[in-house]
Amino acid sequence: MANGISGKTVVITGSGGVLCSEFARHVASLGGKVALLNRTLSKVETIAREIEAAGGFAKPYQVDVLDKASIASAHAKVLEEIGPCDILINGAGGNMDDAVTSVEYHELDLDPSVRSFFALKEEAVQGVFNLNFLGTFLPTQEFAKDMMGREGCCILNVSSMSSYHPLTKVLGYSAAKAAVNNLTEWLAVHFSHVGIRVNAIAPGFFATAQNRNLLFDAAGNPTARSKKIIAGTPMGRFGDPKDLLGTVQYLIDEEASRFVTGVVIPVDGGFNAYAGV
Repeated sequence: MANGISGKTVVITGSGGVLCSEFARHVASLGGKVALLNRTLSKVETIAREIEAAGGFAKPYQVDVLDKASIASAHAKVLEEIGPCDILINGAGGNMDDAVTSVEYHELDLDPSVRSFFALKEEAVQGVFNLNFLGTFLPTQEFAKDMMGREGCCILNVSSMSSYHPLTKVLGYSAAKAAVNNLTEWLAVHFSHVGIRVNAIAPGFFATAQNRNLLFDAAGNPTARSKKIIAGTPMGRFGDPKDLLGTVQYLIDEEASRFVTGVVIPVDGGFNAYAGV
């Protein structure tokens, strides 16, 4: 099957992160021209150098995905230096500790010093929701303009297992990723007459900088929560970022998935399918 990614301009937000940097390297290896968008410029400057050294094409851009002016500025630079966006991967996202409860279940005699549902900070929950939902919505609003009426254009959003089954403790992030799923389906329908496919991946549990403290203690040993996650994952391990690459490639490659839009594909080692018994 032909490679429908080679020569395309691929914009990736959050590309300084563990997962999206891996997406960027893979897309560049397939001949995509990668625009690395990230809040911290130095991270994507390093990744761009790595990609260029391996024979690929990549350029770094600083962007705040919650600032329309920042996104527009980055877009103008991408248009000038690479060309119109063919493929947008919305990878920017994350969580905040203040949007997470300290306990899985509320009890009548709960210690008042514990961060319960009632102690969650409004600004933290709003911040997490904005980063994940608006951080997908706003770049789509900007870069989808390039795709109108052109063949082979698509958008890939990054969701999470917590969008299907909200994780205990993790309120804000779970709600935001559920909204990303809904947005993905809405956009797929909305853009279906102008040639833009919109899909998403829902990664299971991958050890990243964002969740490492949740999964491992200071000595690098699995936490109790980490052991519960593995027990609920039929394949019995955490994902490796490279485990996502085949699904990412499939969904953004017009030659492979030209009739696929509006889907959210779990890449989770069976977590979503397992009832626990």
